[in-house]
Amino acid sequence: MTIRRLDPILADRIAAGEVVERPAAAVKELVENALDAGASRIDVTIENGGQSLIRVVDDGAGMDETDLRLCVERHATSKIPDGDLTNIATLGFRGEALPSIAAVARLDIQARPQHAAQGARLQVEFGEVGEVKPAALPFGARVEVRDLFAATPARLKFLKSTRAEAQAVADVLKRLAMANHGVRFSLGGDGLAGFDYQACPDGFDGLLTRLTQVLGREFRENALQVEAVRENLRLWGFAGLPTWHRANASAQYVFVNGRPVRDKLFAGAIRAAYMDFLSSDRHPTLALFLDCPPRQVDVNVHPAKAEVRFADSGLVRGFVIGALKQALASALHRATPSLAPRALEQFAQNRPAAPKNWDWRASPAAPEPPFAPQMRPSQAFAFEEAGPGAPPAADARPHLAPIAEEALDAPLGAARAQLHETYIVAQTRDGLVLVDQHAAHERLVYERLKKQRAEAGVARQALLSPYIVDLDPADAARLVEAEPLLASLGLALEPFGPGAVAVHETPAALKIGALDALLRDLACSLAEDGAAAPLEKKLDHVLATMACHHSVRAGRRLAPEEMNALLREMERTPGAGQCNHGRPTYVELKLADIEKLFGRK
Repeated sequence: MTIRRLDPILADRIAAGEVVERPAAAVKELVENALDAGASRIDVTIENGGQSLIRVVDDGAGMDETDLRLCVERHATSKIPDGDLTNIATLGFRGEALPSIAAVARLDIQARPQHAAQGARLQVEFGEVGEVKPAALPFGARVEVRDLFAATPARLKFLKSTRAEAQAVADVLKRLAMANHGVRFSLGGDGLAGFDYQACPDGFDGLLTRLTQVLGREFRENALQVEAVRENLRLWGFAGLPTWHRANASAQYVFVNGRPVRDKLFAGAIRAAYMDFLSSDRHPTLALFLDCPPRQVDVNVHPAKAEVRFADSGLVRGFVIGALKQALASALHRATPSLAPRALEQFAQNRPAAPKNWDWRASPAAPEPPFAPQMRPSQAFAFEEAGPGAPPAADARPHLAPIAEEALDAPLGAARAQLHETYIVAQTRDGLVLVDQHAAHERLVYERLKKQRAEAGVARQALLSPYIVDLDPADAARLVEAEPLLASLGLALEPFGPGAVAVHETPAALKIGALDALLRDLACSLAEDGAAAPLEKKLDHVLATMACHHSVRAGRRLAPEEMNALLREMERTPGAGQCNHGRPTYVELKLADIEKLFGRK
């Protein structure tokens, strides 16, 4: 078969498939160009999910006639002034975006630099470049893309519904808005709910305001500030409370030097940091920003620039895990405020309805609502009178004990009663707290066991004879190479011929029968990111199981001093807002909200 050169336009259309796979990818490239041009406002409009029209208007630096001619030529860029690919400080740098879009659509570019008296306009019809003409427009640029993929009908078959494509555009723009909270972003068009995010000030307050604009008010209520610095790395942003979690990782936003990325390294680090607080099928919500020298990260490993590669991935992973764990520890007993509204909603749904048009406040003849339960005063806490052998539903002995004023001012208040020998009711200055005594004590015991392990090391047991495990030769080599790390976790091994290892010591808490699966999991983890996470996770799981069996069980009656001691220890313990399985340990109800349930406010 004879070899021939492809037609340049056909080659551009083939290459465009790597950069512009859907309308959202085109929007991403155009908006990144606007950001690199220093825009302070970016307005995006789409029609038919971006297939019929994409319009991006910005007030950035603009382009003159010479720049307009060059910008639609492949590999023409202004973003690598010295040609150094190891020092990329911009979002776009390949010089492929505009030529790729122009090859598969009708492209209309209008631009005007700050110093020019008028603007210029260039149109490209499916790769055919027209002449540059004068145009009247404000400073900045206006780019319109029409009939996307009309020149490549096969790609249209792979597009999703108009609504799905529009939502993908919105998601892309929201990520860029998070990374650039000093820029005003707006999105409009059919098939989506548009938005207009006003520019926010610098710093954490401005970032939290932008994240609230994008993710909603609930994120602000559940956000923990994250900031850590190590060597040339800085991690900052906000992480959600462990008690505020989701069924998937779609609400995890990570940015490297202002670039939105989806990277397995960060996914694994986030999972490891929240390992003690969430079950494996739940995922936190967060927005993290990693700043590092451009030379320490390669952003040129993916055509869409969605993945990155670090010079020292182990350092970055450990840094992210440590920063997140520190932020979670600083939260101590704090739990998501959204638990209270859900509890009040349940109370409201089960509340008996008042007679129509009846207002007890306006009826002096009826000082109490007619639906109030009739109960003798002595019955309020005298459930023991219900009959012989009937278990008490509430224990009011803490109510009889004097209340220390400082306890009322404590975050979790002073214990007042125990309900069903399972739940502690505590009173604060402005509300009440309902605590699950077993879940709370389980977390306290777990943290205590972990602290003992950290201080005294992992208890280990020597085997009478080596335990031989056959593995793939590459997996065995990884385990032997990581032997010092594994030894620090209580697992001592050595090579035993090709494709096998001999285990001499194991953590005392682990069963020998589980070693085969554990070593294979360790090898997979080491192949992925060089960490021994499965062993640490296994040990933590054992500690969590021990904590569950050694904690205060539901059904145990507690004395007032025991309840208050539990509350005070919760306030001092990191992660006490949720048990080891990710469930909340307490719910706080404000007095004002309770009064609304009874029509007092």
